[in-house]
Amino acid sequence: MTRKILLALGIAAISMTTAACNTVKGLGRDIESVGQAGDDLT
Repeated sequence: MTRKILLALGIAAISMTTAACNTVKGLGRDIESVGQAGDDLT
């Protein structure tokens, strides 16, 4: 029983970490594209 709970918590932690990494990467790309658009205007 305890092993199943620990396994489920581990899987949940890995899933959340992966989702957070993807979110940060996406945010970085968005900021980069805004900067590029600003450079194109000048």
